Amino acid sequence: MGLRPGRCYRSKKDRAFTRIAVRVHRKNFIGAVPNILTRQFNMGNTTKKFTHILDLKVKKGVQLRDNSIESARIAINRHLHNRLGKEGYFMKIRVYPFQILRENKQAQGAHADRIQTGMSKAYGKSIGRAIRVRPEQTIISVLVDEPNIKVAKEALLRAKSRLSSDVHVVVHTDVESIGTKPKKTRAPAVAKKPGEKKEGEEAKEEGKEGKEEGKEEKKEKKKEEKKK
Repeated sequence: MGLRPGRCYRSKKDRAFTRIAVRVHRKNFIGAVPNILTRQFNMGNTTKKFTHILDLKVKKGVQLRDNSIESARIAINRHLHNRLGKEGYFMKIRVYPFQILRENKQAQGAHADRIQTGMSKAYGKSIGRAIRVRPEQTIISVLVDEPNIKVAKEALLRAKSRLSSDVHVVVHTDVESIGTKPKKTRAPAVAKKPGEKKEGEEAKEEGKEGKEEGKEEKKEKKKEEKKK
């Protein structure tokens, strides 16, 4: 069966289900936990200090699947990367898919009611993950400088067609509200001059020379012992 539309899962009338027993597996209500389809939560330049922040907020309290968040992330990140470059922005997804979706699958199609009627209020099997958001809750935030606010706003509004709720963008200067950023950063690659050796190469060469000298000394000692 193909992927069902988002409107089938956006209602919050069902009870929230997040029970995953990691340590005591016998208390786990489901056999396995679906993988998270949202691949990244932090993108862009993590070290630069930007001046403005743009928040993508939902107007209604709904349930959003993780694949819709991933689709919105790809659309926003591609637009920002093409227009501003990798170092001109920082984007962060502010929500996490704790909610586990369950579904009691039944036979569908012509005369399916005669084949299988199902059971009332069946527990069902886990089929995916979702996020329960409140009205005016921030889903995605983007940090940019003042000249790039228009580009960032265009990028965030590209997620409108990929979510099950109406959204709007709020621009302000409270940059600290985005929370923590990842601390791990890659050091910039330094071009090596011709004839120059990297750190550690000299120590390796010295170690090799010491081993070769030790082998020669042992050979000389064996020769002297044979002569005696």
